[in-house]
Amino acid sequence: MKPKLQKVAPSADTEPVLHLKNIHKRYGELEVIKGVELKACPGEVVALIGSSGSGKSTLLRCANLLEIPQEGDIIFDGNPVHWKQKYGGRVPADMNEVLKLRTNLSMVFQQFNLWDHMTILQNVIEAPITVLGKDKHESEELGRELLAKVGIVEKCDNYPSQLSGGQQQRAAIARALAMEPKAMLFDEPTSALDPELEAEVVGVIRNLAVEGRTMVLVTHDMKLAQDVANHVIFLHQGVIEEEGKPSQVFGKTKSSRLQQFLSATASA
Repeated sequence: MKPKLQKVAPSADTEPVLHLKNIHKRYGELEVIKGVELKACPGEVVALIGSSGSGKSTLLRCANLLEIPQEGDIIFDGNPVHWKQKYGGRVPADMNEVLKLRTNLSMVFQQFNLWDHMTILQNVIEAPITVLGKDKHESEELGRELLAKVGIVEKCDNYPSQLSGGQQQRAAIARALAMEPKAMLFDEPTSALDPELEAEVVGVIRNLAVEGRTMVLVTHDMKLAQDVANHVIFLHQGVIEEEGKPSQVFGKTKSSRLQQFLSATASA
């Protein structure tokens, strides 16, 4: 039986863990993100949905500075990213701020991004040891606990090529958790998987939501978004077309574009 989700309902005065304000991202003349705001409060799951090219993944990559927005503010755990002008644009003014943000804002990618030459356990413990300076023995113990948490502890001595896609993605989630992040970003974590393997990863994400993990989730899986999210944002052509609680976005849809999108995903 699935554990019952106790969704967080942040109060108005709760400070967001992650706050993106008026984010703009352009590639030459093409503006992909056009003034988007996003908040994720402690224990909250925010789902980003929308068609391909709507800007979902770009916004997520702006959150941890894999992409640099030309305008807007990024505030993590109450601390804003500071900027300076360089090469005709802006860049982060302090790389220590970038490192701190990425250390506490783990990202799980669509294509796993595991190191092929390392075992699964080595993949999980590499960053805690090299970035956080953790003890190797303690990191190995934690790594095994996390691999057990995602259901693949028996694969700890295997290499990524010896695992299925679903197992590799669960290993990637364990690796992200090993950094003990304050929030997690998921960029289409199940889109590269067939339905059976997708179900394995969905189960892990759902359990993280039950635990009260703060997450921002880009997903094509409307059932997952409806099930785990506290807040759903529908992006269309780089702007927020509609947002709200899952019951509102999926049950009382106002935007005709969102109605069209949901109809298309339901029939796919």
